[in-house]
Amino acid sequence: MASAAIDTKTNLSTQSLSTDDPVISVDWLHANLREPDLKVLDASWYMPDEQRNPIQEYQQVAHIPGALFFDIDGIVDRTTELPHMLPSEDAFAAAVSSLGIQNNDGLVVYDGKGIFSAARVWWMFRAFGHERVWVLDGGLPRWRASGYNVESSASSDAILKASEAIEKVYQGQTVGPLTFQTKFQLHLVWTLDKIRRNIEEKTHQHIDARSKPRFDGVAPEPRKGIISGHIPGSKCIPFPQMLDASQTLLPADELKKRFNEEGISLERPIVTSCGTGVTACILTLGLHRLGKTDVAVYDGSWTEWVVQSDTPADVQSNQRN
Repeated sequence: MASAAIDTKTNLSTQSLSTDDPVISVDWLHANLREPDLKVLDASWYMPDEQRNPIQEYQQVAHIPGALFFDIDGIVDRTTELPHMLPSEDAFAAAVSSLGIQNNDGLVVYDGKGIFSAARVWWMFRAFGHERVWVLDGGLPRWRASGYNVESSASSDAILKASEAIEKVYQGQTVGPLTFQTKFQLHLVWTLDKIRRNIEEKTHQHIDARSKPRFDGVAPEPRKGIISGHIPGSKCIPFPQMLDASQTLLPADELKKRFNEEGISLERPIVTSCGTGVTACILTLGLHRLGKTDVAVYDGSWTEWVVQSDTPADVQSNQRN
């Protein structure tokens, strides 16, 4: 198994990319950017308190040439108020098809922080059965630091089409033509009920990607009205521990060390969570590098769990909203 981003400056068909390693280097992407069966997705997204507009930055500041914008807050389940939950299979297929993505495409996903929200979109495609998807190691910052060109203007047409396609599906309207077919991987997506059962049955080790202060209930959650704390039985491995100082994924030996230090066995099943299901996917990305390709993500994560009236939670002074 590879322990570093695929790194070659020779033109290669995306067919030659290995699915063993979940990230690819900026050098590889630069060399293969014009391959017809390769599409690049800007999946930038930021926490509410960062006050950054990823769509505006994509359109007016910088993006990798030819990249499409994947709106994490737009390509979502429209039947819930929980943030950026997975849409239905039909809705995802419609949105992705509206972006011109096909099942035989290789996809490279990046974000504006290095490795952050791109891991979420990598996991989304895998959850819907698409294996030929990789995260750009170091993201847009590493791309720019390497001296590669960016574009600073883009139409909002594709973004609007994806949002409209999602809306039509949830309104019961027919959307077409579809260029992307889904094959939902149920084992990669956990619900509240599965987490509830796991507290009793302990079939899976549960890892939370939030910061230790949030996990311990001594620092506030970034979303108003959500108290901090954690799901009973879960362990905390903050997602930055998967990354080095340049926001690239750590090599396998370093990743193993991080999990071993927290008593996580790579021989047993694992489920990850976080605040709203975004940074949990960074843990899943790291585990994928270690050969754990079946790690589940609790999509609703802490935000869904803690607002229920009947779910146990470890919080400071045991107070619930």
